[in-house]
Amino acid sequence: MIILGIETSCDETAAAVIRDDGALLSNVISSQVNLHRKYGGVVPELAGRSHVEAIGLVVLEAVQKSGYLLSQINLVAVTAGPGLIGALLVGVSFAKSLSYALKIPVVGVHHLAGHLASVAIEYPSPLFPCVALVVSGGHTQLYHLSDFGSGHLLGETLDDAAGEAFDKMARRMGYDYPGGPIMDQLAQQGNPEKFRFPSPNLPQYQFSFSGLKTAFKRILETLAIGDATLPSDERRRLHADLAAGGQRAIVESLMKKVVLAVCQEKVKGIMVVGGVAANSLLRRRVREEGERLGVATYIPSPQYCTDNAVMIAMAGLVQYNKYGSEKMAIPPVTANPNWKWV
Repeated sequence: MIILGIETSCDETAAAVIRDDGALLSNVISSQVNLHRKYGGVVPELAGRSHVEAIGLVVLEAVQKSGYLLSQINLVAVTAGPGLIGALLVGVSFAKSLSYALKIPVVGVHHLAGHLASVAIEYPSPLFPCVALVVSGGHTQLYHLSDFGSGHLLGETLDDAAGEAFDKMARRMGYDYPGGPIMDQLAQQGNPEKFRFPSPNLPQYQFSFSGLKTAFKRILETLAIGDATLPSDERRRLHADLAAGGQRAIVESLMKKVVLAVCQEKVKGIMVVGGVAANSLLRRRVREEGERLGVATYIPSPQYCTDNAVMIAMAGLVQYNKYGSEKMAIPPVTANPNWKWV
């Protein structure tokens, strides 16, 4: 069986083709980063229009690169939510049109289920149960998974997502969107001991990053880094030290809850997915704690951490294998920007 995945939940127009044995046949992504950079974040109206312009060409390229014909596609999987409603509608409408024209089933995939299924791209048989951390610009959630398609929420952020905190801290220092990769690069040149940031004492598996952002802002104002009289090399060193301290605070806050969950939930593995899973310090700390605790660790390669259609195709395959084609037609696939997963 040949599966076409489509992802348009935010600012990436993506399509990918896989086989039902998990083989990746093609992966095409049209990024809107340059379009939104000057605004410091994603502009929903612009994102929707860009998806309309790109989706036909992106899907066509993915199918051509797969070595198959469009008529040979057996299943379409599309992100149905959560996300920006205008962006979601583009992908869902296109997928349903293909389903109707080709007379093949279409399945709506939850975006977070897609991120979790990204692990299967490189780790087709992970050990379950797992603790799964979904961490990105819009999500910071901790799950207990019994398999790729089943689980329950352990806890989530009470305010801002970890990825949003990275973006806002980078922007306050004058850097472009997205800020996560920039913070990671700066932090590798800085001293994480130079600046200490608060770590909220929250019960169980809850997260919070608003206090960290406020502390970061106050330190910047105190240091007057924007002062034109400050030498550029000194400003760069302060930026690197701030990035290193802020990054460590975010990563250790995440790891504190992951370690707690591993110890209390009696799991066999740790999964970390989402855009922030590409962060070098987080990847290293997850592997260190996994080795210390004696559990397996599963982190997708960086190219599969950010939004992509391979993960959506994989999640669609998981749903197909679990429920079959008849149940997939119920209920109809609709775009739902506020879709709750588990």
